[in-house]
Amino acid sequence: MPATVLAFDIETVPDVDGARRLLDLEGLDDRAVGEILFTRRRQATGSDFLPHHLQRVVAIAAVLRHEGQVRVWALGGPEAGEAELIRRFFDGIERYAPVLVSWNGSGFDLPVLHYRALVHGVQAPRYWDTGEDDQSFRWNNYLSRYHQRHTDLMDVLGAYQARAGAPLDEVAVLLGLPGKMGMRGGDVWGAWLAGEIGAIRDYCETDALNTYLVYLRFELLRGRLDPAGYEAECERVARALAADGRPHLAAFLRRWRGGAG
Repeated sequence: MPATVLAFDIETVPDVDGARRLLDLEGLDDRAVGEILFTRRRQATGSDFLPHHLQRVVAIAAVLRHEGQVRVWALGGPEAGEAELIRRFFDGIERYAPVLVSWNGSGFDLPVLHYRALVHGVQAPRYWDTGEDDQSFRWNNYLSRYHQRHTDLMDVLGAYQARAGAPLDEVAVLLGLPGKMGMRGGDVWGAWLAGEIGAIRDYCETDALNTYLVYLRFELLRGRLDPAGYEAECERVARALAADGRPHLAAFLRRWRGGAG
């Protein structure tokens, strides 16, 4: 498998500040602005799912495998603003040039990050390089759909067919992984309004973990890991979780490996 892998996940809430400007909603509180956005979206599409450009990033979680070590964390501190979170994400790409791994990252996470980086003026030359500065990126970069420097597992496993897409939670559970823990995506807005950013960050980390562990099985599937190597990589993750000691990661480890590690 690649020497450096970064599996990631983001959590978002409605961009209420942007909505106030776009819809002339000054004077309304966040909850009211969010409800207006959701109502308009339901009327237009039948779904609460907001357009990518009206999403605000409140958490980015990562699982980084680098130099034989695995680390799990949410970028920035609980008080970090959106611009700092996005800057840290793209700074990591500048530093490590990792293989990015996501679940539906091409369809959701990365387009949201593109728009929000644009809003905040966050530079990311390595990420946007398609070979102009580094010829090796001409044939394997983060932006081209069928390149593997960004591996969107949902796309790849579904053979790039929208009708073959599957939820991360269900695939994870089928593989014996914990799946969703603590909350679901639809709970994030309510948790944000309640000031529960810590719970959102913990949830985001466990989703990134599920994504990374599905990726390890994918590496086994395509022969980049043999069975012994796959078990060794899983044990590497288990040891990292046991050493970390934070309650949500300990709970993830118990559900996954019965506390092994």
